[in-house]
Amino acid sequence: MRFILPFVILFLITFLVELYAYQAIKTLTKNKIIRRTWILIGGIIFANFFYVLISTPRTAGQTIQFQWAFGLLILNLIPKLVIILTLFGEDLVRGLKKVVFKLSKKKTQPTEGRRKFISQLALLLAAIPFSGFLYGVIRGKYNYKVLKYELSFKDLPEAFDGFTITQISDIHSGSFTNKEEIQYGVDLIREQQSDLLLFTGDIVNTHASEMDDWVSMFSKLEAPYGKYSILGNHDYGEYSEWNSPEDKALNSQAIKDLHPKIGFNLLLNENRYIEKDGQKIALIGVENWGERFKKAGDLKKASQNIAKEEFKILMSHDPSHWEVEVKKNDFNYHLTLSGHTHGLQIGIEIPGWIKWSPSQYVYKQWAGLYTEFGRHINVNRGFGYHAFPGRVGIWPEITVITLKKEKEIT
Repeated sequence: MRFILPFVILFLITFLVELYAYQAIKTLTKNKIIRRTWILIGGIIFANFFYVLISTPRTAGQTIQFQWAFGLLILNLIPKLVIILTLFGEDLVRGLKKVVFKLSKKKTQPTEGRRKFISQLALLLAAIPFSGFLYGVIRGKYNYKVLKYELSFKDLPEAFDGFTITQISDIHSGSFTNKEEIQYGVDLIREQQSDLLLFTGDIVNTHASEMDDWVSMFSKLEAPYGKYSILGNHDYGEYSEWNSPEDKALNSQAIKDLHPKIGFNLLLNENRYIEKDGQKIALIGVENWGERFKKAGDLKKASQNIAKEEFKILMSHDPSHWEVEVKKNDFNYHLTLSGHTHGLQIGIEIPGWIKWSPSQYVYKQWAGLYTEFGRHINVNRGFGYHAFPGRVGIWPEITVITLKKEKEIT
């Protein structure tokens, strides 16, 4: 019953959306071919989604087939929701007018022409999100952006003045389909030529085998002061059913083994020192710690043998960890690097004007750089994509951070 109920609810919602949105086409044309084509396309997309959902074994995790079925469903439903909102607004106004005319005992005025105009307007408005989502599926997920920040610290060791860090996050290799585009993104990472390369988790969607075709590509990444990584919530195989606990454990170990295969030093609640010209900074990597997801991270264990006064960079996949345990911590973690949210892959960002995504209603720090209590966190928007096979307004990100020694004023 628990499994069937969500299907029934989703079916009813989708059916009602289709039925209401169809009223716009019905108003605009009496051409049966156009009307039937509208219904047929919606029906095929709808049926395909449910077929994939029902037929995919639960041991498979999230497949590319599911992503595309879900993507087509979103591409079909979002514009129709715009149509519904437009028509509903007109229906509401028309209903109020009827009540007013009835109370005043006046005759109602013909509304056929107005209804046709509103239907045309609804379709025109619906074309905007349709175009945006279509671009997001075809090109947006490969629209890599290099975002650069410069951060100054009073207690940064002198040798690290000008030290550069490239951060990538959320590769989600199980979603990849286009080697040429992914190669372009990897080449863009290499072009930054940063001193240190850090990956903040989610190398796969579920299975270690998802990375098999991409190991040779990502293994060519280089950084003179090393490449380090941590695990994300998807790297524990918890979003799939397993034939046995042993199978799950084998997959988890295989995911860990992927990191050295691509040349990354995986930190599992551990730390390393990065040394330069006789000075050093501490790099700390915790396992996933999420307010809503797996809590495998142990900040105290990961910070063992590091002195409070030392300069520290923390890698923690889920930004809720920073909000709950890190930002007010007296141990003073200078810079935290996270990912996880993807900015929900859908939103609007216009620098200096607007920054919005539904993700912000779940995470206080959801994309970009934040500073509180003199500590910083960068939430990387992710290199890959997950669930929805595209990005709309929230583009894949490569972050480059330059550390600067804050000069004392004399």
